[in-house]
This record gives sequence, structure tokens and C-alpha cells, in this order.
Amino acid sequence: MSGDSGVIRTEGLTKQFGRVTAVDDVDLDVRAGDVYGFLGANGSGKTTTVRMLLGLVLATAGTIEVLGAAMPASGRDVLPRVGALVEGPAAYPHLSGRANLALIDASGPDGGRRSRDHRIASALERVGLARVDDRAVRAYSLGMRQRLGLAAALLRQPRLLVLDEPTNGLDPQGITEVRTLLLDLNREGTTVFLSSHLLSEIEQMCTRVGVLDGGRLVLQDDLAALRGPTGRTEVRTPDVVRARELLDETVEEHGDGRLLVRATDPAQLNARLVSHGVRVTHLAAEHRSLEDVVLAATTSGTDRFGRDGAAR
Repeated sequence: MSGDSGVIRTEGLTKQFGRVTAVDDVDLDVRAGDVYGFLGANGSGKTTTVRMLLGLVLATAGTIEVLGAAMPASGRDVLPRVGALVEGPAAYPHLSGRANLALIDASGPDGGRRSRDHRIASALERVGLARVDDRAVRAYSLGMRQRLGLAAALLRQPRLLVLDEPTNGLDPQGITEVRTLLLDLNREGTTVFLSSHLLSEIEQMCTRVGVLDGGRLVLQDDLAALRGPTGRTEVRTPDVVRARELLDETVEEHGDGRLLVRATDPAQLNARLVSHGVRVTHLAAEHRSLEDVVLAATTSGTDRFGRDGAAR
């Protein structure tokens, strides 16, 4: 594999636990600057894949490159440039958030008390814990613990963030804040690999998507390409009957002042309707939703995927 623009690349990545194949021949392609959404129902193999990427679990077969280097062989050089939050944050409950981050940062390559204190304060500020950093972690809510785990991932200004369900336990405001933070980090140059079972989380944040189903990568593409036009145009008009008569056999669905018309040129369709006196209040090309794409690609369907910010 070449490590030119690939931030994460795998070929034939496979993990077996006895007779169970948890991850089956997965070829990931995460590129520099991506916000990559790794989507799958609970139990689909996402966390096992993430743990293999970070060298926490050894693959049964296949190869892994992270930041252009082979993993886990190059972990000592690669991991200091990677921020990770996997399967919930770990912390010493009797210590404060600040003290926990100090222990994590002390193992890093950058010495100096002053620079360490600055990194810790900055990380706590970015995740919204600056005012509660001296409270013992045992008093933290689940959402606060999740924020602390994210702060730990940000300590060393990583080139790559690998996050497994980072909004788990957060309220709607917290989810919005984390989403804004991750998009800001991405604009600043950090590639984000986000594992989630929440369709809405992936659809609102990500530029590229991989879908795991039963351990197999069944879909991988840019989100814009996945949500491409369907070849139909949505028309809203108070003159539904007149529009149906005019468009006849090209109308595929209609009702409540809305028609779905088989047409690929919205401007031409609009001109035709208006020229025949049909009042048009809305007209736009129809695009596939991520839910539709996932439903078509997976055997489990979207009933096993969350659609909002609720915790799993």
C-alpha cells in the first residue's frame, strides 16, 4: 500500500474470534482532510475494526496503514500523532479531570510543566469542562466523562482523531457542541474518523462514509456521491390536478400539494409548468437520503441504526 494521501488504509482486514468472523476482508480508504463516518449497527464490527487500527487488537489477516506507516509495527511513531476515544473514556475516579489529563500528558514526548498546563487548559476549554476541571471524576455525569475522554484525545493536537461513538451520553446541546468542535478541528487540518451507529450524526458531519454490515464493508464513497440525484424532481403547487394532467405519465407520486416527477432538468420542468399557468411554490431535484442508501446496501436495514442523538 502507498501512504501518499491515505491517512488510514486497510487491505483484507479480517478478525476472527474462534469460529466467529467479526471483521471480514475490509478495505478502508480514509484520506487526508476527511471527516469519515464509519457507520454500522451495534454489533457490526465497528469497534473491533477501530481497535485493530490502533493496535489494541491484532488482526487475523490483512494489512493496516495509519498516517502512512504500517500498524501495529510502527505504533510507537504513529500513535503520538493520533487522538483516540474508544469504547468510552477511562479515568481514575478519585482524581480531577485536570489531574487525569496530566497523567496522560506526562507519558507524551513533550516535556515542560508550562507547556503541559497550557495543553490541558486548552483541551478542557475546547470540550466545555474548564469550570469543572478540579471536580473528582466520580462526580461527573456520563456526558462529562465523554467530554473528558475527548479532551484527552485532543491533548497533543493530533493529525488524526479516531472516535468511537463520541456523542454517547451527551444531551442535544452537548451533541451540537461536539459536532461544532470536530468540524472546527477538521477545518484546522485534522482528519476525523468517526465510528457511529447514528445515521443523523454521520449525515450532518461527514464528507465520506463507510458502511459496515455483519463485519463486511458494503459501501464506501463520498457522502455527496451517495446522496446524488434520484432522477426525479419534487414539485409543490396548489394546482396539483392541473399539473398532473399536464405531466401525465411522468408523475410517479402525488398528494398534499406535492408531486414527484420523473425529470432530470428542474429548470426545464419549471418553465413548462409556468408557461401553462401552473403556480409553482417549490421545485427541486430529489436526492437520496443516507437512510435510503444504507437500507439498500445492508441486510439489517435501518431499524438497527439510530436516527437521532439518543444514546445507544
